[in-house]
Amino acid sequence: MPEASGTNASGRSLTFLLGGARSGKSTHAEKLATELPAPWTYIATAQAYDDEMAERITLHRSRRGEGWSTVDAPFGLVDALRAVPAGRPVLVDCLTLWLSNHMLMESDVQARSDELAEVLAAPRGPWFVVSNEVGLGIVPDNPLGRRFRDAQGRLNQKIAAVADRVLFFVAGLPMQVK
Repeated sequence: MPEASGTNASGRSLTFLLGGARSGKSTHAEKLATELPAPWTYIATAQAYDDEMAERITLHRSRRGEGWSTVDAPFGLVDALRAVPAGRPVLVDCLTLWLSNHMLMESDVQARSDELAEVLAAPRGPWFVVSNEVGLGIVPDNPLGRRFRDAQGRLNQKIAAVADRVLFFVAGLPMQVK
């Protein structure tokens, strides 16, 4: 049976934290990671394209204290995961921004998603991956929005399938769905 942090007896596990914007998933992921011994690796996928996003990134960084190392990987998430030392707790925040980055660069989203799912299927430590559930709202009114919503839904399904544990967040409350 998984421990409270979601790790199994080998210490290698994938916990997938899924929910809407401001649902509490990132804060909870940080809490789960810090229940384990430091050092912890935070892999960030955000890019500061404007002042508001830069402020969000600064706020996220300020929440993390000593013991955290941050790796910026807006595109190279697979390589960043492969570079983390075995056994180290990892928090990836978030797949939604990573996917958005790739879509805006017109990358082969299917290939990138398959590659990411393959790496996440074999975590080398306790890994915590955050993503947004974008399929609960209205249908986007433009083709790019609909393509993104569909690609995010497919990516979330792939990651949930390989995860040891999936937590869904509503109003700051986690519900274990797997």
